[in-house]
Amino acid sequence: MKIANDKVVIMHYAVMDKEENLIDSSYDSQPLAFIHGTGFLIPGLEDALQDKQQGDTFVVDIAADDAYGQRHDGLVQTVPKALFAGIDDLDVGMQLRAQTDQGEQTVIVIGMEDDQITVDGNHPLAGIDLKFDVEIIEVRDATSEELAHGHVHGEGGCEH
Repeated sequence: MKIANDKVVIMHYAVMDKEENLIDSSYDSQPLAFIHGTGFLIPGLEDALQDKQQGDTFVVDIAADDAYGQRHDGLVQTVPKALFAGIDDLDVGMQLRAQTDQGEQTVIVIGMEDDQITVDGNHPLAGIDLKFDVEIIEVRDATSEELAHGHVHGEGGCEH
């Protein structure tokens, strides 16, 4: 069975930057399971999976534009520390949810000085070309319940 929209895909992956530094991998843990065509993956990887099938292995280079997009300097802001009142142990590297003009967004604290905090709303992998090493473990039809819920269910069914 070939990968197409509304198929469940179970796969292992390793993702690296262009210098082949490992960023993340599922090979030493559980494979990734998702419904293809639902926007769960970055566009470039989803496109590369189209028409692959169980047992296929491949390596694909994905440009930043087809991954997490380019970095935008406007998403880096320095704001008063007072905006974070009530947050204990605020530190560089901490991820927070912030209310913006575009709705709620994840930001990462990248700097702290006196009464100012600098946050970055870019995805940590924005602006980075990626390389994926992929092994397709299984491809099957999604059940009607999985399609209705928008995610893959385990062997015991839905746990929510």
